[in-house]
Amino acid sequence: MNPKKLVRKVLPRSGIKAAEESYRKSRVYALQARAGFPAKGLRVIAVTGTNGKTTTANYINAMLKSAGQRTALFSTAVIEMDGVSQLNRTHRTVPLTRELIAFFKQAKAAKVDFVVMEVTSQALDQHKMLGMPVEIAVMTNLTQDHLDYHKTIERYAAAKARLFSDYMRPKLVVLNRDDSWYDYYRGQAVGKVTTYGESVESDARISTIRLQATGSSWKLSDTKLLTTLPGKFNVLNASAAATVGMLLGLTEQQTRQGIAALHAVPGRMEVIDAGQNFGVIVDYAHTPDALENVLTAARGIAAGKVRVVFGATGDRDATKRPIMGEVTTRLADMVYLTDDETYTEDGATIRAEVRSGMLSKNYVEIADRSEAIKTAFRDAKPGDIVILAGIGHQDTRNMGGESVAWDERDVARELLKDL
Repeated sequence: MNPKKLVRKVLPRSGIKAAEESYRKSRVYALQARAGFPAKGLRVIAVTGTNGKTTTANYINAMLKSAGQRTALFSTAVIEMDGVSQLNRTHRTVPLTRELIAFFKQAKAAKVDFVVMEVTSQALDQHKMLGMPVEIAVMTNLTQDHLDYHKTIERYAAAKARLFSDYMRPKLVVLNRDDSWYDYYRGQAVGKVTTYGESVESDARISTIRLQATGSSWKLSDTKLLTTLPGKFNVLNASAAATVGMLLGLTEQQTRQGIAALHAVPGRMEVIDAGQNFGVIVDYAHTPDALENVLTAARGIAAGKVRVVFGATGDRDATKRPIMGEVTTRLADMVYLTDDETYTEDGATIRAEVRSGMLSKNYVEIADRSEAIKTAFRDAKPGDIVILAGIGHQDTRNMGGESVAWDERDVARELLKDL
């Protein structure tokens, strides 16, 4: 009998969980010890949250580089080492343990001043970050996601809380004062807490927001900030990053220049311009909250209608599918329901679960994603905006358990040529 199956048969569920926890912890420590604990001595800034992790991490990285600091960055979309950037083609927000250790070794060899990285709830739950020194831990927000893994929102929240608690012991903690889970994370935090948000109780208060198609301007406390990335959610992401800059002692000018320096993040509100007379935006939005943010932003800048091509991911939290259907039919003028990544699930079943939450008839169901995008483009009128949501920066899709080549941005450009 397979050893794993034997253990699961003999031990009670609580015993299996304890054995897995012990194994994962000891394995991480063993691998780190063998590599000489490469993260030791590095100044690590870790960003977690349901949405906005990638953009916030990239804002922090751009801000630090603008201030003359040498950085290493590991984000869902981009990996960078001392100014040399590449797309993250691993499809992992946090790399495998051996790869993470190799990343830290490379950062130390490059003598970077800061390491900026995203941290997921799964990585924290599996102890991948154990022993990693965190100088600043940042929380963007918490909304429903990954319940296929964590089962409940409370367990999901608790996994993320490890980044702020005795488990990781960060020196400084940056929290979103406007987030509904703020009180919970404030109670879990062991480092000095600094907050950002529109609330009058925020340490770094957001005010005077002006949203435009070309970007946004606002004040964070007494600092005037500007970003070319559209949407109020990017004001929040940039404010989280700017709060980190303030804690590190950057000047107002350095913070301002750094935030303005980030012009795009691959697959995050990424504009595709092939000379068409309507807007096309590719975004990684794959949760109800992310879809709401993106569609709300699009409604604020579209001269015409907002159209969205999207689907739900297979082998993931199925409970969010009807919620995504509700969000899209409520906020978009026209919805093109299609396949995202099916993994091992049946695409028709996934689409039916999304469809069950749709509020109105302003949608069409087209299983083939290329055909769905083509249809949306053909329907679009001057001034409309077409959102291609869910795939983002990825260059492959998992369909039926197999990886197939797919770059949404290239697909969009090719289809736009044929209009």
